Amino acid sequence: MIPFSPPRIDQKIIDEVTDTLRSGWITTGPKTKKFEKLLAAYCGNEATLCLNSATAGLELMLRWFGVKEGDEVILPSYTYSATANVIMHCGAKPVFVDVRDDFNIDPHAIRAAITTKTKVIMPVDFGGWPCDYEAINELVNDIDEREKFTPTNDIQKQLGRIMVLSDAAHSLGAVRHGKKTGSLTDCSVFSFHAVKNLTTAEGGAIALNFPKPFDNQAIYQYLCVKSLHGQNKDALAKMQKGNWRYDIVEAGYKMNMTDILASIGLVELERYDSETLVRRKEICQAYDEAFQNSPWAILPVQKNAGQESSYHLYPLRIKGIDENLRDKIMQHIFDKDISVNVHFIPVPMMSYYKSLGYSVDNYPICYSNYSREISLPVFYDLTNEQIQQITQAVISSVEEEIYIRKS
Repeated sequence: MIPFSPPRIDQKIIDEVTDTLRSGWITTGPKTKKFEKLLAAYCGNEATLCLNSATAGLELMLRWFGVKEGDEVILPSYTYSATANVIMHCGAKPVFVDVRDDFNIDPHAIRAAITTKTKVIMPVDFGGWPCDYEAINELVNDIDEREKFTPTNDIQKQLGRIMVLSDAAHSLGAVRHGKKTGSLTDCSVFSFHAVKNLTTAEGGAIALNFPKPFDNQAIYQYLCVKSLHGQNKDALAKMQKGNWRYDIVEAGYKMNMTDILASIGLVELERYDSETLVRRKEICQAYDEAFQNSPWAILPVQKNAGQESSYHLYPLRIKGIDENLRDKIMQHIFDKDISVNVHFIPVPMMSYYKSLGYSVDNYPICYSNYSREISLPVFYDLTNEQIQQITQAVISSVEEEIYIRKS
């Protein structure tokens, strides 16, 4: 069985993790801090905080901004549940909007959804393809939208507009108009989960990039406290001679990344541009070449004159099918020992959100994309022979099902 997206675990990573274990420093320490600095330098943003998940990062930023009951947060209907769940955790209302053909949030739909209760917009870089941040940033800075904004705390007053919190879980290394994700808007949150391009097994990071007069380093220091029980010193600081005493300055959370996880990330980041992204791009291009003459295939856009994806997913869409037929095609592919997936089942289709009154019928482009989408395997160790096996399995499975339907 060809797997869908196993992590790359080789001797370099094993050696780095072993070094961490032998160092005696396995929780948040020097390697986590080094990883943070290297990530900020890589993305070109002001400061970066590493955490135990992207979900933690999204929620931490919502709470930092003071999102609470009665507030609204706009997000795409086409995303993973974590994007919506963190809004619910804060007591606020998720306001789903439709997406465009490229799977990403539609700025026109955002504008129509903004109310005086809107505090945050959460774009999602689907599959590693950056959203239209110029349009979104321009929207939140529009005079009419700024006048509509109703701040309820000092941070919101200082920003004076809706915050843009990018769910960049898929898009580390993606580029838009010469800038990497992490530096495209106010704040971006990355995921380093096991299936991501760059993994730390579990983990995530907040890339801070707020405009002046905000001090991103000061925000970083505050978030360090908030993400570790509200404790004003982390373990690294407390280990300094005679520096044992600490204080709890608020009821914080337990969200910190450990040096064991960061050690994996250090190796992954060092070879990210030179190896990881190169191979993922090669795989996606091989799929393009295999399907380009198939009249039923809608190939994902991964690069144009203005931007380039991180090649996290290869979301193949098939013309003229519905959800039921898509599932039958997937079963044919599974039967040929190929693991495929769907990204994503839209959040409004999930039982919990349906129980709250949401319906995917309100997001027709989202549902259309979902009902025709099949994600193909993309991972570093995928061989050219396996790519050929996958493409042959997909082509034969689609054409078998189309032939059955026509007959």
